[in-house]
Amino acid sequence: MELSTSVRYLAPATRVHGGTGAISQIYGEAKRIGAQRGFVIASDTLARTTDLVDKVREALGDLYVGAWTGAKKESPIPTVLAGVEATRAATPDLIVAVGGGSAVITARAITIILGEGKTIEEMYTKHVPGQAPMVYRANKPKIPSIQVNTTPTTGADRGGAALYDETPPHRKELYDPRTRPLAMIVDPEALLTAPLSLYLDTSLTTFSGTIGSLTSPTLNALSYADERQALELSVAYLPQLVARPDDGEVRFQLFMPALLANRASQSTYNIQGRNRSHGLDRAIRYTYPHIGQGTAAAVFLVTNMRLNKEVMAKGQARVAEVLGVRRPGMSDLEAAETAILWVEAFLRSLGVATRLRDLNVPREDLRRLAERDAVAPAFGQGLNRVTNVDELVSILEMTW
Repeated sequence: MELSTSVRYLAPATRVHGGTGAISQIYGEAKRIGAQRGFVIASDTLARTTDLVDKVREALGDLYVGAWTGAKKESPIPTVLAGVEATRAATPDLIVAVGGGSAVITARAITIILGEGKTIEEMYTKHVPGQAPMVYRANKPKIPSIQVNTTPTTGADRGGAALYDETPPHRKELYDPRTRPLAMIVDPEALLTAPLSLYLDTSLTTFSGTIGSLTSPTLNALSYADERQALELSVAYLPQLVARPDDGEVRFQLFMPALLANRASQSTYNIQGRNRSHGLDRAIRYTYPHIGQGTAAAVFLVTNMRLNKEVMAKGQARVAEVLGVRRPGMSDLEAAETAILWVEAFLRSLGVATRLRDLNVPREDLRRLAERDAVAPAFGQGLNRVTNVDELVSILEMTW
């Protein structure tokens, strides 16, 4: 196996508390940094349908100063700005984000906006074709945060926040490494508050991303170790999640791949590869609200592997090796094809859609989706991003 000898690897210094009763660690983490005013950010759905926000309030004890429960899917800008005002009024010195990606990303964006004192338009990352992303350099202090996670989101231990704008470019990213959490709470009781469909969708994001990352020609030994373990855990526990959705241990084990994959991906973000890429999965989920991020990623996974089989044969053969399906004497191309067939069969065994038609995406919408993606900014997708509308339509047809 060939791995890169050029290493860039980031291991964020976040403390992870996992296991039954881990929520009780919130108070100690808050006191460790001298916090006196803890403010909770969560979604309305979580606050209405579970008692998790109440349990976090109890864990904060005399440090609790209030909560804002308005976080929404995809972190739309108007919602984020409402959260900014609520947080500003509470004057906290600690934020506790409770929930999945929506709460985590919204809380992170709030801390960036409050800390920098500038508008989203001034700070979001600009993408110009053929140029490196123009990233705003945030340098002011930020309110520290703790996360109580309910889904295995790869966005948890990061410094970026992708917000949704109704006007193009729809995705606007804010970035500040200071907003990585000081601690993450991974308590099975909290993980069980997420509906099965949401937990499965989030886990599929990790699975699909890990498959893609393992094909990278720049993968080094440290990132490989993270990605391999993430894939092995995903393969072992995704079927168990479907079979035993109320098993907290299964959910806990599926949270770990997200942490591992996130750590590995931060070390390879925006590294240019030879693979052809696109943002059609994002166009799909922005157009059809019923389609989640993981479902959109999974439906394009096999198509993307086939699209790049020739140029990424060595990397896809590596995937076959990790999955244990490469046989002696197989060429890289033969191993790549074996990996593709295995991934497709695995997704179907989980009841996951592998065709756009299964997600009720009308065939007559394909050109409109292609046109939407052709003009969207590229986020870490390399120089070989497909922008020709007819080519994008062809990719959609392959997936439909």
